[in-house]
Amino acid sequence: MSYSEQSIKLNNGKYIPSMGFGTSLITGNECINVIKTAIEVGYRHIDTASAYENEIEIGKAIKLSNINRKELFITSKVWKDSMGYENTLKSFNNTLKNLDLEYIDLFLIHWPKNNDNELNIETWKALEKIYKEGKAKNIGVSNFLKQHLEIILENSNIIPTVNQIEFHPGLIRKDTIEFCKKNNIVLEAWAPLGKGKMLNNQILINIARKYNKSVAQICLKWCLQNEVIPLPKSEKEERMRQNLDLFDFEISEKDMSTINNMRFFAGSDMDPNSFN
Repeated sequence: MSYSEQSIKLNNGKYIPSMGFGTSLITGNECINVIKTAIEVGYRHIDTASAYENEIEIGKAIKLSNINRKELFITSKVWKDSMGYENTLKSFNNTLKNLDLEYIDLFLIHWPKNNDNELNIETWKALEKIYKEGKAKNIGVSNFLKQHLEIILENSNIIPTVNQIEFHPGLIRKDTIEFCKKNNIVLEAWAPLGKGKMLNNQILINIARKYNKSVAQICLKWCLQNEVIPLPKSEKEERMRQNLDLFDFEISEKDMSTINNMRFFAGSDMDPNSFN
């Protein structure tokens, strides 16, 4: 089975590719070249955000790739300073314009506003409108913990299809993950390699040797076996290809347990106290 056929069913009956490509901190002409290469290599799920300031370049790369739009799954997000009903609608329309697309496959609230449930709800209501109009085929959230999700579910007509969180060995938010799985919300992992810091972890190095794989491949496969969609990023074609080469091996239950029980990785950006 080729990568392009690997997909996960969402709670609205639609499908999302089980591997994605992250684009934060990739900008300018470099971004155009990187995304064009990623698509050529086989990535069909591209993740961006208004805050990344690269939507225009990604739109150009999509056009240059000459690939059928229906084969691509494009995600973007509304940033903190554009939250609220009307502001979110404006932000979304700007995203469509930047990407030069007629629709977005997945649109997310980038971060919840801590201690402002009303703003989070208003923003979600805007996403519901966008979804009902068919401008976003799927809607969801990013960096929402259990307490944020509970408020959305209590005050919404549509359940988020996706919650994108920081997730990698040593950082597993069990309460949030269990809540998402209970409510059939698919999880995505940003920084699945711990911003590169996992690559020097001796536990993971030892496990990678057993499978004749790289530490990056172990981290990404670990995500998949935990039913979490990884969003790795790389500017090197060889790494891009390697990060897709995950479907010819399985990590054993014993090794999965070892990775699952690694100690909390300090330095996470996803700190509940930073949601302001």
